Amino acid sequence: MSTLLLNLDFGEPPPKKAVEGNAKHRKFVRKRRLLERRGFLNKKNQPPGKAPKLNSEPAKKGETSSVDGAWKVSPLPKKKSVASSSGPEQSLDKKVAVPWLTPAPAQKAGTSVGKVDLLGEFQSALPKIRNHPARPHKKGPQKNLTQKNAPQSSSQPHSDDKCSGASQKMVAIDCEMVGTGPKGHVSSLARCSIVSYHGDVLYDEYVLPPCHIVDYRTRWSGIRKQHMVNATPFKVARGQILKILTGKIVVGHAIHNDFKALQYFHPKSLTRDTSHIPPLNRKADCPENATMSLKTLTKKLLNRDIQVGKSGHSSVEDAQAAMELYKLVEVEWEQHLAQSPPK
Repeated sequence: MSTLLLNLDFGEPPPKKAVEGNAKHRKFVRKRRLLERRGFLNKKNQPPGKAPKLNSEPAKKGETSSVDGAWKVSPLPKKKSVASSSGPEQSLDKKVAVPWLTPAPAQKAGTSVGKVDLLGEFQSALPKIRNHPARPHKKGPQKNLTQKNAPQSSSQPHSDDKCSGASQKMVAIDCEMVGTGPKGHVSSLARCSIVSYHGDVLYDEYVLPPCHIVDYRTRWSGIRKQHMVNATPFKVARGQILKILTGKIVVGHAIHNDFKALQYFHPKSLTRDTSHIPPLNRKADCPENATMSLKTLTKKLLNRDIQVGKSGHSSVEDAQAAMELYKLVEVEWEQHLAQSPPK
């Protein structure tokens, strides 16, 4: 019998385990990708080129598919500044996916076209805010009312201010003199009293004349020797008196004698001499051009006795009487002076 020779290749076949291992590996990878998509596993760091392309599910709203098959949620665009902060804008939340805010997957958010479309959709979807027009006509009457009411409310204080201002600028003065010089014929200032419009005493001092006193004239002046012991020197007293009289309306009776004793000339427009006021003489039933004494006018018009007794005159009492007499004809006399001011 002849021998039969067979030419057989006994090379080792690929192990089944390796082939099965490849299939298992592919199955494992599919399951892993599925779990990663559903969020149960963290994504494995793998180069994007080597990751197998698997059939993916359709993208949900607000999601875009990545290269490796995992789904990513696209970030919401930042809120634009809107005029009013109230209303439906407050309900927008970064965590809530708004469909009309999500760009289409085919467009790139970084492109200028995508930005323009997104802004247009955002503005078109906002609710229209109706701005209430301003109503200036309401503010106008309020201002007019305040302006109209202002003079009415301030009219009384204004008139009171005028009266108080006029009274503060008016004083009455009376001086008592003693005799100096040869035989005491020169009248020198020995006492000066100044009262306000309401009769309050502003100044009352004894004044020491610069010359020797020859006659005290006590019966009329009321000045005695003891009054000159602590009297104010004439220069000092004169400075104090002129500070009070400057710029004020000065009332007095035969006031030119007082100014002469003070060595002072007061403006005629600011001088009111009760011995030369015709309306005052008419009220006392006396001739208008006559020069009546202060004692007579006070008795007839004020029904009060002054300069009585041997103790002499009181310069405070005389100044207060002159002011009260002037008040009786103040309105009539001031109107006359306004029409024909003294020269």
